[in-house]
Amino acid sequence: MGPASIAPPSSPPSPAAESGSEEGAGKEALPETGEIKTITLKPPIVVRDLANELGIKPFKLISELMEMGIFASINQSLEEDVASKLAEKRGIILEIRHRGEGPKAKKKKEVKEVDESALLEERPPVVCILGHVDHGKTSLLDYIRKESVVSREAGGITQHIGAYQVSHNDKKITFLDTPGHAAFNQMRARGADVTDVAVLIVAADDGFMPQTDEALKFIQKAGVQPIVAINKIDTQGANIDRVKTQMQERGIPSEDWGGETITVPISALKGDGIEDLLDMILLQAEVLELKANPKKTAEGIIIEGQVEVGRGPTATVIVQAGTLKIGDGLVCGPHYTKVKALFNEYGKNLKKAPPSTPTRIIGWTGVPDCGATFHAAKNEKAAKREAEENMILQRADQKADQEERMPTSQEKLFAAIAANQKKTLRLIIKGDVYGSVEAIQNALTEIHSDKVALEIVRAEVGPVSKSDVQKASAGATEIIGFNVKSENGVQALAKHHAVKITHHKIIYELIDQVRDDMVDMLDPEFRENKIGAAEVRAVFPIAKGFVAGCLVVEGRVVTQGHARLVRNGEVVAERKIDSLRRVKDEVKEVRAGTECGIHMENTNDYKEGDLIEIYEIHEIRPEL
Repeated sequence: MGPASIAPPSSPPSPAAESGSEEGAGKEALPETGEIKTITLKPPIVVRDLANELGIKPFKLISELMEMGIFASINQSLEEDVASKLAEKRGIILEIRHRGEGPKAKKKKEVKEVDESALLEERPPVVCILGHVDHGKTSLLDYIRKESVVSREAGGITQHIGAYQVSHNDKKITFLDTPGHAAFNQMRARGADVTDVAVLIVAADDGFMPQTDEALKFIQKAGVQPIVAINKIDTQGANIDRVKTQMQERGIPSEDWGGETITVPISALKGDGIEDLLDMILLQAEVLELKANPKKTAEGIIIEGQVEVGRGPTATVIVQAGTLKIGDGLVCGPHYTKVKALFNEYGKNLKKAPPSTPTRIIGWTGVPDCGATFHAAKNEKAAKREAEENMILQRADQKADQEERMPTSQEKLFAAIAANQKKTLRLIIKGDVYGSVEAIQNALTEIHSDKVALEIVRAEVGPVSKSDVQKASAGATEIIGFNVKSENGVQALAKHHAVKITHHKIIYELIDQVRDDMVDMLDPEFRENKIGAAEVRAVFPIAKGFVAGCLVVEGRVVTQGHARLVRNGEVVAERKIDSLRRVKDEVKEVRAGTECGIHMENTNDYKEGDLIEIYEIHEIRPEL
């Protein structure tokens, strides 16, 4: 689950939040002596942990967050500044101890430094490119990737896995091809410093735009020194000096203007300056002295998680330490997997993935959250056990919190329930007129569910734009258009970022689609239907084991049907029927009152008097 996010502008904080006058808020934690209390937490700062340290019930903290316009569950991580404000409100100082800080960490570091320093090896930098949606980020990434494909793997088809690695001057560089805000916001909130170098792209003709400034704030908050790539230098109206002036005004003066910010003029379409940009990335990586221990147990971070047809839950990861190998058991929260294959962005199988390597892993028991950390366990069995323990703890926390909740109003109850759901359908709504948008919003509020929450990220009048796609791709959001079209290039961009866009002209069809999408997010449900039973009258040897000579006493027996072998009221085996014979002939079905020979898959332990129950399993559509 990602960190708590600020609600859209359409949901302003309530007056109670501004005045801090919630009844009883923080009274439990106020020091009686008048001394200032200090608490210490390590990131990620989870709602449950912060509530415990503040001495209040988790639900009270969740309610207070909602009044601040922040929607979070008990297990969700918070931004550090938000957590600090909640503590300050109660007269408490929150110290955030990052990795490698504190006396114990220093002692451990001194002990391990001698042992581990010899094992550290240089690793490739992990780079994220941010900037305004129309300033050429996608073109830059596409050019770099295209050149890499041509040089390394001519004719290969590049697969979008959220991250990829290129070679330049015999050195590797890993690029995150995910929305920059999501990469910084979610991962930084968990204390996972995945990004080493940030490239801020600025168009030479437009200069700094509001989205550029927003991206710069993310970079600075993450403590990363940016490299500024001034793009579109070959376009009419390009003014490099104006961009450098704007950099000076924002406190990041260019190196050639006496500052410390590396600045590279480029043309992402023609490729001008790209070599210089890659050189500067490697130079900054050299200054940072990026190293990792490839010998330790593998650990890393989830870049993307999704469900692929034919493959199930998959995740793109970046290894941060250790080396990921085939056969490793991995744990990510309540999910686990055994690594059966490692794929790179070119679809090739990797034998191993050392630090800073992006790779796609299939076979997870569930979809890992973007920004969540993973680590290797001793084996698959250990991974399963740890994931199950995590799931039990998660459910126990949720149950305990639900029992403690005492909302003060029906409105808070509804909001709190919605905020605690594991699954949320996020929507961007674009309509032809304001009345349509308002009507759609009102209609969607009538969809109530205890299993899936509905969040409207943005609701505006106008066509579906590239900005909408960028916003949607940063937060797993669908886009719905009502009586509007998409701007040129939107469909291609949406396909690249795997953003779903649908268009409607009838509001009821739109509502039905949203309801169906919410249902599709639920896990499938199954219903068992008994269709027959057979009694074992004799056991006969065959070439590869034994077969049960039976009399069908109820319904019918079918080949490939699900079967349950029952002895003295206890289930001995549950398998499919792989052989069904009548006399010597293989048949597909035998009905009641008829004798037959039954063999279940990998089962030879039949005894006279056993009962074989035959049943069908039907998948049923879950309900909201």
